[in-house]
Formats: sequence, C-alpha cells, structure tokens
Amino acid sequence: MSSSSSSNASAFSYPLAPRANPDIRIPKFIYGTAWKKEQTAELVYLAIRAGFRAFDAAAQPKHYNEKGLGDGIRKAIEEGFVRREDLFIQTKYTPPSGQDPNNMPYDSTSPLEEQIINTLSSSLTNLTFPFTIQEPYIDSLILHSPLPTTELTLQAWSTLASYVPTKIRSLGISNTTLPILQTLVRSSQTFNPLLPFPAFCQNRFYGGTGYEVELRRFCREQGIVFQSFWTLSGNPALLKSGVVEEVAAALEGRVERGEEKAVALYGLVVGLGGVSVLNGTTSMGRMVGDLKGLEILRGLVEGEWEDRWEGWMRDFKGIIGET
Repeated sequence: MSSSSSSNASAFSYPLAPRANPDIRIPKFIYGTAWKKEQTAELVYLAIRAGFRAFDAAAQPKHYNEKGLGDGIRKAIEEGFVRREDLFIQTKYTPPSGQDPNNMPYDSTSPLEEQIINTLSSSLTNLTFPFTIQEPYIDSLILHSPLPTTELTLQAWSTLASYVPTKIRSLGISNTTLPILQTLVRSSQTFNPLLPFPAFCQNRFYGGTGYEVELRRFCREQGIVFQSFWTLSGNPALLKSGVVEEVAAALEGRVERGEEKAVALYGLVVGLGGVSVLNGTTSMGRMVGDLKGLEILRGLVEGEWEDRWEGWMRDFKGIIGET
C-alpha cells in the first residue's frame, strides 16, 4: 500500500480522537438537530435506533430544541437501546446576537460569565439521563460563534474552561475564522497554559468559504477535529461534479438505491482527513442508508478501491482548491 493510499484509508478510521482530549471519541457522522423543533425527540430516538451515536444541539431555542434532544435520548436509554457512556453529546453557548430576544436561556443584559453559567445550567438540566452513575456532563461545549471582540471571545473561552473536564469534557468553536481559531490555540499554548486546547471546529463546508481549505489544514496540523455542516445542502454543484458522479456510479448496487451521490460526497469529504460530518436527515431510511453506506465505502477504500480512491481524492481536492 502506498503512503498516500494509506493516508486515504486512515481518513476513514473510526472514531476520531481530538488532540485536546484523546479519551473523547467522535464518529464520522454527527446527527444534527437544528430546525427539528417539536419533532426533535422522536427524530433523535429514531437516529439512535438507526445507529447514530453522536448528537449536536445548541442552547438556542430559535433554531434548536435542546430539551427534545434530551427527551429522545432518555427514551432510548430507558428502552435499553443505548447507554449514556456510548454517546457523544454536544451543545453550544450562543451569544445574544444569535438568540431570539424573547426566548433565550439567559438574561442578555447580564454579564458574559453569568450568561454562560446560566446556559450551562440549563443545558445540564436538559441533558440529564437515567441509569447513569456519573454526574451530568456534556462531551463537547461549542462557542456558537466568536463574540464581537477577541477579548470577549477569550473571556467566554476562559469561563467555559473552568468547567473542564468535569461538567464539560472538551471545548470547540463554530462559525469561526482561521485567525480567531489560531488565537485560541496560541492562548492555550502560550499565554495561559491552563486554558483547554480547542478540540473541535464546526464550520460550513461549501464554496462560499472556499471549503475552508486553510482552516482545515490548520485543524489537521493541530489535531482539531473539523465538523462539517451544510455538506449536502450547501453543495449542489459538488453533487453534480464529475468525481462525485463517478464515485456514485461505482457505488450502484453496493449501497441503497438513491443513496449513491450522498454517500459519495460524504466519503470524499471524510477522505480529506480529520473531518466529521453533521447529518440532519429526517428520514429513517436515509439515516440507516447513510451510516451503512459510509461503512461500505470505507471497506472499499481499504480494499479493492485503494488505487482508484487515490485518484478520486486527487480530483476532488482539485475541485475544491486543496493541494
């Protein structure tokens, strides 16, 4: 096996372990609960039945139903389908700019530290589960977006850090720029070694951000897991690209009918290395098909498609500008 092919295959390794906390294990697919509203609990329950073990939410009632996430998980635990320790649960602190002023988990006029404390308290209440010996905890707490200034962003990070590793196991940031992520890394390495190193960066993967080529490269170098969202919905052009069409055609008869293009694009994005993908499908069939399809693709990449996959990845990186 060539070194480049080995690298392509290893990109599919399950699960990913961020440098910040190697004890955290995160699979390639994270079930995204944004915009599910009153359907959240039932869809989370179905996602667990389908095989999802990682979930993403936010303490942002405007777009997420965090309590619904907890209710769906509780139902699955009570019925014996899963244990809390089998799951990766991620939620977010959303600054006031991203909240509905009439429905938020804290008083927007309160100091930043108090906002975060109240958000965390609310999230831990929503994400407390039965039959669990450990105190309630969150696997990953994401800063939903940078705050208006670097100083405030670092203050929020420092406040969240005071709960690591007990109530919060790891930290991350979403909707960020490369300079801000670099600042968080530099702060944890140089200015304040007590600050936790970023474990996750959750950003859009689409042409509008140049597919985050430089930011993802930095994440790989630093051992930060990149969580990709808008992977399907934000990339109609990629779904029609020659390389996705070619991989999808090769998958015909191997994955569920109609899943070929989605599995092809998911696999190519995962093949970039250090990437987990948010998947928010509301179809039980798609849940099962996506999970099974990526596993089938992984086996092919590690076996008979070893050389073909190297060429496909080269073509895909050329399309998104990654060399």
